[in-house]
Amino acid sequence: MNTSDPLLAPMQNTECREVGGLQLDIARAGNSRVKRIIYPPGFRWSTHMKPIVGTNLCMHAHVGFLAHGQIHVEYGDGCTVELVAPQAIAIEPGHDAWVIGDASAVVIEFDFEGETVERLGMPQQHSHATAAP
Repeated sequence: MNTSDPLLAPMQNTECREVGGLQLDIARAGNSRVKRIIYPPGFRWSTHMKPIVGTNLCMHAHVGFLAHGQIHVEYGDGCTVELVAPQAIAIEPGHDAWVIGDASAVVIEFDFEGETVERLGMPQQHSHATAAP
């Protein structure tokens, strides 16, 4: 880990975990969590997390700030989004995503664990379906 870059340096007073090659640093903030997630170069959700989670797509909402790097997001309906730091992000459930390039992607994320979608008023799954007239 590159400790000379403060975005990648170890964090104090957080719960530190590694899951599927991701580095997670989690701090409690009332009923929510503030997380720093480091996605290494070559990381792809469908390759590294799907076998652990067991769903075809990531069904978690990601809301926060892409502080470093680039991420390509592809939703189940074929929509794609290119995220390039620095950028605020709101990724709806129902996606695959991967790091673009040779640099880690660093996301600062805010969530409510299993209640993130409901508490932030996001859809249960990304869709561009239109309502019938």
